[in-house]
Amino acid sequence: QVQLVESGGGLVQPGGSLRLSCAASGSIFSIKTMGWYRQAPGKERELVARINSGDTTNYADSVKGRFTVSRDNTKNTVYLQMNSLKPEDTAVYYCNVDIVKYSLIFTYWGQGTQVTVSS
Repeated sequence: QVQLVESGGGLVQPGGSLRLSCAASGSIFSIKTMGWYRQAPGKERELVARINSGDTTNYADSVKGRFTVSRDNTKNTVYLQMNSLKPEDTAVYYCNVDIVKYSLIFTYWGQGTQVTVSS
């Protein structure tokens, strides 16, 4: 089994910054992709940013230039640095990890961490 533990959410004023972390532990064979999704009230969950094993990244258009995703493979941890936060960034942020086992890909989700951008 694989566990994902997220941290770093909270309340921040518009223009502020937060850094989210997500550490994976357990039966980890090979992590393929790590990333972040978010879900605002009344909206569907959407991709924010992700990074693959070759460190290729992709971002939602709404966060390009403001958010940076990175990973530390020695710690099985993915980070999301969020700068210039806007009220519309308010959502529950979920960590997402794809792990390769026995040539199959298994997807795991974190429990979610609340990010609220408000003055």
